[in-house]
Amino acid sequence: MSEQPPLKDQDDNQLIAERRAKLADWRAGGCAFPNDFQRENTAGKLDELYGEKSRDALEAVPVEVKVAGRIMLKRVMGKAAFLTVQDLSGRIQIYVSKNDAGADALDAVKHWDLGDIVGAVGTLFKTRTGELTVNCTSIRLLTKSLRPLPEKFHGLSDQETRYRQRYLDLIMNEESRFTFVARSRLVQSIRNYMIGHGFLEVETPMMHPIPGGAAAKPFATHHNALDMELYLRIAPELYLKRLVVGGFEKVFEVNRNFRNEGLSPRHNPEFTMMEFYEAYADYRSLMNFTEGLLRHAAREALGTETFEYQGRTLDLSKPFERLSIVDAIHKYHPGFSTEQLADADWLRDKLTAMEVEIRPGMGLGALQLLLFEETTEADLWEPTFIIDYPAEVSPLARRSDSQPDIAERFELFIVGREIANGFSELNDPDDQAQRFQEQMKAKEAGDEEAMYYDADYIRALEFGLPPTGGCGIGIDRLVMLLTDCPAIRDVILFPQMRPE
Repeated sequence: MSEQPPLKDQDDNQLIAERRAKLADWRAGGCAFPNDFQRENTAGKLDELYGEKSRDALEAVPVEVKVAGRIMLKRVMGKAAFLTVQDLSGRIQIYVSKNDAGADALDAVKHWDLGDIVGAVGTLFKTRTGELTVNCTSIRLLTKSLRPLPEKFHGLSDQETRYRQRYLDLIMNEESRFTFVARSRLVQSIRNYMIGHGFLEVETPMMHPIPGGAAAKPFATHHNALDMELYLRIAPELYLKRLVVGGFEKVFEVNRNFRNEGLSPRHNPEFTMMEFYEAYADYRSLMNFTEGLLRHAAREALGTETFEYQGRTLDLSKPFERLSIVDAIHKYHPGFSTEQLADADWLRDKLTAMEVEIRPGMGLGALQLLLFEETTEADLWEPTFIIDYPAEVSPLARRSDSQPDIAERFELFIVGREIANGFSELNDPDDQAQRFQEQMKAKEAGDEEAMYYDADYIRALEFGLPPTGGCGIGIDRLVMLLTDCPAIRDVILFPQMRPE
């Protein structure tokens, strides 16, 4: 016995069939899906200009408008009908009456469905309840919606459907529209900030012959004409520093990166970063610059540097704290003694007991970093720069002159998440070549995220990279922070999903 489709699917199929019948009638009557209606007004702008005006003021000086949008509500009352149409800026009500729009128009409206897209011409007035409304003199169906929208009182609440059918999510959920409009404005404000500080925006390749610039497993592809293996970009760093070698002393790129890693609330295999590089800067000056940039981003997006994230207050106006890895562990877990944190054997035993994977050959600094990631990272709610990373896990960062085992590097954590990563760039070609060799040994030992040896980049360094500082800021995580979204998929329009 064959299974019957779910009742909802049966209902939807019936509604789709009814809408297709209406579309067939529309096609038979002339030009379906017309493209000659020119909208002149948006709902939000009309509300801004006329929302506070009285009924008498609107009647005294009639305002003619041409609006268009998607029908979200419909009420039919004998010789008239009210439609609520939605565009990106908001919603506005349309009044269609037999007297002003005509009997044919009113009859047509009665057969239209929620989700249909219409264009209307008319004059503004206020209803008895004070709602700004278009008194329609003509109205046309512009696009027939063949699929029913979700039930209006519950909207689209299923999270997976919201990710898979983002178009439907944007139709039904105002908060989603706000998030992605805010994202666009945030990226633009960052661009303006960088350009205002003398940086040049550039574009670098997304397909690399050698993956580099970060420790990550790449996606591989094949170029048929060149018959060569290529890798999707995991970071633009090495190309941007080539440009600094070439004399572009302050560069930035808003870039898409691809890393062949798992999915989580903080990770998507395709994500956006902004990376910037400045000649004659070091990691200390970059920390100051990054603080200023994030405060600017908050002011532009929210109008304030103090806001709520997931029910807790976050204040970006205060100076960001700066702690070493060991100091951070001590601060949040004072039970670990100085002697224990300086003992590699104790750290290995502790991490093994915590079921943390330890790769062969890890030194003291790398073990301290693993313990930090396991115990302390999630506690860093207020903005905190973690500094002085082990050189062995920072293959592109300059070593400290006073402590060669330490790199001049920082990572910025906010609400327990890494937001930015920066360092004084390694510009000694011999040291960089040795670091690449060490990465190749790690790769041969089974580390899939270790870097390749980039001979052309070494050649570029041999022409001379000035003292330089560089930083990458995770745009997706920054948007999460400023729009109060708990998961990275909430701020990516089309996140990666398993097939349906």
